[in-house]
Amino acid sequence: MSAASTETSAPLSTAGSRVFFQPAPGVGCVSSAPITADDPVQKKHGKVTVKYDRKELRKRLVLEEWIIEQLSELYDCEEEEMPEVEIDIDDLLEVNSDDERASKLQESLIDCYKPTEDFVRELLCKIRGMRKLSAPTKKGL
Repeated sequence: MSAASTETSAPLSTAGSRVFFQPAPGVGCVSSAPITADDPVQKKHGKVTVKYDRKELRKRLVLEEWIIEQLSELYDCEEEEMPEVEIDIDDLLEVNSDDERASKLQESLIDCYKPTEDFVRELLCKIRGMRKLSAPTKKGL
């Protein structure tokens, strides 16, 4: 590795939820004179805010941690050693009946040698009432 690739830059500021865009020197500005309060075209900082449903995200995170814990017990191994098992909560929420959801889950757990009925039943109870996560909404540009 070269010395140039190991140089570190100044840490990025993560204060608040605002992102400020500053143009490179000499780009986009005709005059280099400072902007005054009388100037009709004042420099504005860009502000981007993304709003998530934090409560729903938290519920989803807790559920996913529970799923990983349960799968670790079912497969008798740590998460890193676990076979590829895909359980998509949004896909399950799109299915109309619990029987169809259970069937989908059983298909995902086909390689598990331990009984999975309790896990499937508990997972179906936990997702009852949850909503599919929607894309975040942009607010205030």
